[in-house]
Amino acid sequence: MARVTVDALRKEYDAGSIVAVNDLSLEIEDGEFVTVVGPSGCGKTTTLRMLSGLEQPTSGQIRIGDEDVTDVHAKNRNVAMVFQNYALYPHKTVFENMAFGLRMSTDMSEDEREQRVVETAEMMDIEGLLEDKPDELSGGQKQRVALGRAIVREPDLFLFDEPLSNLDAKLRTSMRAEIQRLQNELGITAVYVTHDQHEAMTMGDRIVILDGGELQQQGAPTEVYENPVNEFVGGFVGSPSMNFVDVAVEPDGDRLHLTGSDGGFEFTLSAAYAGRHENALDSSRYTLGVRPENVSVADAGAANSITATIDVVEPVGSDNFLHLDLSEAFIARVDSDVDLEPGDRVTLTFDESDVHLFDSETGRNVLTREREAPTVTS
Repeated sequence: MARVTVDALRKEYDAGSIVAVNDLSLEIEDGEFVTVVGPSGCGKTTTLRMLSGLEQPTSGQIRIGDEDVTDVHAKNRNVAMVFQNYALYPHKTVFENMAFGLRMSTDMSEDEREQRVVETAEMMDIEGLLEDKPDELSGGQKQRVALGRAIVREPDLFLFDEPLSNLDAKLRTSMRAEIQRLQNELGITAVYVTHDQHEAMTMGDRIVILDGGELQQQGAPTEVYENPVNEFVGGFVGSPSMNFVDVAVEPDGDRLHLTGSDGGFEFTLSAAYAGRHENALDSSRYTLGVRPENVSVADAGAANSITATIDVVEPVGSDNFLHLDLSEAFIARVDSDVDLEPGDRVTLTFDESDVHLFDSETGRNVLTREREAPTVTS
C-alpha cells in the first residue's frame, strides 16, 4: 500500500468553460480509508478517475508513494478500481475475470495466478463460483467478484466508484461490512466515492466533502458532523438534514436573543455562551442550524422553549419525525412513544451547545466550537 498526495488538482472541460474539480489538495495516509461524498456533479467521480489515470488533470500533481504519477498511463499505475456497474467480462468465467489483470500486468506463472485467484476467492467466499459466468450470478455475487478482481492484484491503491449503489438496502449493509472487514484485514489504502452520506460516515476513517468541484471540509466523520464548517456541510451531513431558521441576533443584557424572521421563533443564548462567542458575531442576521435529533419535546411553559404546530408525523420505527411549521423544513426527531398528531401544538427546546450560526451571505459557521477546528479550505 502507499501514501497518496493530491496537490492543487484541477480538471477543466470545454476549453475551461466547465471546471469539474478546482484546486483540490488531499493527503491520504498509508492504509487510510477515505470516503468522498457530495451531490451529483460535485467532482467526486472525476477526482477518482484522475487518481486512476482514466482522466488527465488540467493542472496539479498526483503522487502515489514516492512516484509522481500525474502523467503516467492508467495501465502503468499500480491501482485497482471497483466500478458501480461491476465491469465484468460477460464471456469469461469468474476465475478468468479475476485472473485477467494478473495475466496482463504481471509475469506470474499460470500456477501462481491460479493460486492467487483461489486464495482471494476463498477470502471473498466465492470459491464455489469460479467456473460460473457473470450472468449466472446475483448482484451481490457480482460485486464480490469485482472486489476480488481488485484485491487479487495487491495494488498500492484501491478506488471504489459507488460500488454498492445497484444493490438493495439489506445487501448494501452486508457489503459495507464486508468492505470494512477487508480494509482492516489487508490494510488497504482506499478512496471510496459515494453519493450516500450514511455510507460515507460509517465506512471512512476520514470523510471528504465536495461541492461544485471544490473541497468544503475534511475530517473524522464525527468531527464533520458536530462541527460543520459551513451551511452546506451542515445540511448535507446527517439524516434528516439539519434544520435552518433565519434569525436576527440582538443583545439581551449580557445574553443574546435570537428571533426568527417571521417572529414565530425565539431563543436566548446564555451570558456564558454569548461571552465565549462574542468576537465571532459581526452582524445581526444569521441562519441558525440545529439537528433534528437535538430537538426535544418539553413541558408547556418551559424556559427558553419554542411553540410550534405539527404538520406531519412520520413514523420510522424507533423514532418519529415531527415536521413543524417553524420554517420551510423543520423536523424534530423524537422517540416513537411520543404520542402526537398533525395539528397538535407542541413545546420544543434544545441545548444551546447544539446551536450553529451561519453567516447569511457566505454560509460560514461563525461560532468558534469547543473542540479543535476541522480542516477546511476557506
